[in-house]
Parts: sequence; structure tokens; C-alpha cells
Amino acid sequence: MGKKILVTGSAGFIGGYVVEELLNNGWDVVGIDNYSKYGKVEKSYDRHPRYTFVEGDVKNTGLMTELASGCEQLIAGAAMIGGITYFHELAYDLLAENERITASTFDAAIAAYKKGSLKKITVMSSSMVFESATKFPTPEGTELTSPPPLTTYGFQKLSCEYFARGAKMQYELPYTIVRPFNCVGIGERRALTDHEVMSGNVSLAMSHVVPDLVQKILKGQDPLHILGSGSQVRHYTYGGDLARGIRLCVETEAALNEDFNLSTDVSTTVLELAEVIWKKIHPNKPFNYTSDKPYDHDVQRRVPDTTKAKKVLGFEATTTLDNILDEVIPWIGEQIKLGTI
Repeated sequence: MGKKILVTGSAGFIGGYVVEELLNNGWDVVGIDNYSKYGKVEKSYDRHPRYTFVEGDVKNTGLMTELASGCEQLIAGAAMIGGITYFHELAYDLLAENERITASTFDAAIAAYKKGSLKKITVMSSSMVFESATKFPTPEGTELTSPPPLTTYGFQKLSCEYFARGAKMQYELPYTIVRPFNCVGIGERRALTDHEVMSGNVSLAMSHVVPDLVQKILKGQDPLHILGSGSQVRHYTYGGDLARGIRLCVETEAALNEDFNLSTDVSTTVLELAEVIWKKIHPNKPFNYTSDKPYDHDVQRRVPDTTKAKKVLGFEATTTLDNILDEVIPWIGEQIKLGTI
């Protein structure tokens, strides 16, 4: 293919899957990250001949413009992001810092587009733009008719989408908006800003439901502590599947100036998830759980309509929750031993 793409936040959780997917499909990839979330991390593709990594801050618009001007495509993935505790403890920073990152990225993309080198920006939004949605399954476009998100994180992700539409309207910069749902996989670890939160008798530092439940069960918690009733509905989607969907968003001509929900179409409650993990770790032990007080912004239902991605991109998330957990559980067990999670 011989095409070149800039990926911001390339050392992040989803970023790792995306870079690998792009390299495996013939792209020359330039990654930029300032290691602000996890500290320095090594990736399997660090020495790949078609991967160039730049340690730098996406808020450095001059650097970003230089990098973007050498690429045909840009995936805007850099952001402050974390589990549900982030929404409370870093409410202002999530809004302010992510707005600075977004503005710098778009300034660079607009400049590179004006030079004639950059063809499009692909914007990583979030299912959290549908935080206040009442229509399920939720199709693309509902973010424009629902009440605004209640969290500053969800609100800022919606703002990213308006950046894309505004840049198209004023500067004709083509875009594609991507909304991943509940990414699950390996490679996520304790962030530098995380601090310990007690969940029953087990101390956690991530506040993402799958790694937190796996940790508690591996550490022998019984009964298992879950947030709220466990009736919260999510769509747990494999990072490798999401990366494929993101690549298709970049490559598909019909994706130009469109938005896509990228997700499995399978609904799972937190309680169902907890029981599946429990039975994988303790096949001969009765499942016991107790409910803890939920966080204020624990969205009860997040169910995407995935029809558009199937129709336009030919994308379906095919990895089952069972297969995801068979990969994730042993990896988390190893990270607990290494103290990285």
C-alpha cells in the first residue's frame, strides 16, 4: 500500500491495537505519545521497519503540523481517559486538557490539509456521547437529539465531534468519527494518576469493569463486590476487532464525513459478565456476590445500533466474550504478579 498515517496516543490501550492493525495491513505508521498515562511502555512493534515513534506532546501544534504534513491520514486518538473514577476526580482536567489536545490536533490537521498532503482526520470519539440517550439500540445521530452527556468526559467527546464538523464546514477538512464501545483486551495497566480504591477487601487502581472483576476474583474475593445491582448493560468489544473497524473507517471511501458506532452487537449485564469470569476462574465454586453503592455517573444502559458499520464498512465484531476472557484473564493474572495493574 505504501501509505503513511499519523496515530496520536499510539502508546495507549486502543492505540496499541490500532498501530498493530495498520502495520499488518501495509501502512507506514508514525506514532506520537508523551507517555503521560502509563509512563514508558514497550510495544511488540517498536522496532518494526514501517513504524516511527515520536515521544512528544500532541499539544505542541508545531510538531503536530510537521508530522501531519508528512502523512495522508491522521487518527486522533490521544486523550486523557480512564475508568469511572476519572469522571469524578479529574472532571475539570478531562474537559480542559482534552480540549487543548483536540484543538492542537485539528489546527495541525487543517494546516496539513491546506498544504495538500493530509487527506482526512479520523476522530476517536466514545460511546459516552450517548450517556443520556433513551433510544436503544442507539443509532448514529442520536447524539444530536439526546440531552447532553452528564460527565465532562462524555461532553468533551461530543465536542470532538463538533470540532470535526466545524473543521469540515469552515476549512473543508474531511473526517470520519469513530465511537468505540467498551474496549476489552490486553495491554491496559495502572495509570500514573491512579490511586487505590477499595472494593470490599480488595484494593483496585483501574476502575474498568473487566480487569477489576478479574482482579477481585483472582485475589479470592468471596462474595464478589460489584457496583450497583449488576443490571447495567454493556457491549464488551475486543480491542483487535475495534482496531479493524477503525482501519476500515480510515480506508473506506464511503466513510468520508460519516460517523460510526463500532461494537459487538451482543448485550451483557455486569452481573452476567461477573458470573462468566467467576466460572472461568472457579469452575467448582458457587458464585456469590454483593452490591456496593454505584457511582453517580454509572450509565445503566449503553446499547449501540451497529447496522451502519455493517452496511457501509462491512464491519462486524466477531470475537466472543468467552474468547476475549480466555486471553485477558491469564494476562491480568501475570500483571498482578508483576505489579503493573
